Amino acid sequence: VQLQASGGGLVQAGGSLRLSCAASGRAFSRDAMGWFRQTPGKERECAAAISWNGGITYYADSVQGRFTISRDNTKNTVYLQMDSLKPEDTAVYYCATSGRLERLRLPTPQVDYWGKGTQVTVSS
Repeated sequence: VQLQASGGGLVQAGGSLRLSCAASGRAFSRDAMGWFRQTPGKERECAAAISWNGGITYYADSVQGRFTISRDNTKNTVYLQMDSLKPEDTAVYYCATSGRLERLRLPTPQVDYWGKGTQVTVSS
């Protein structure tokens, strides 16, 4: 099983990026998926998560209204559209899966699979 994240890069404040995470090895259409982010010295935090059918989404307060998570189960892929980016959004972003969305939101997330991170850097 592999989760391959892509789409990170360098962008100016106010700009946009779209992250993608393609899963392979098995179908994830019944799994919740999420995007976490981590900066040096800080714990990894769940920025956004989505239920298996896209019917329920979760956003951290810090990204609410600026980020949009979506998924395409036919492509086994989850996306994170990031708009109005701020320098404080700079982090390594990781995708993850879990059997239930609630498990991704736990203080210690219960993650079944992690993807490799992709760096997002927002310059001021």
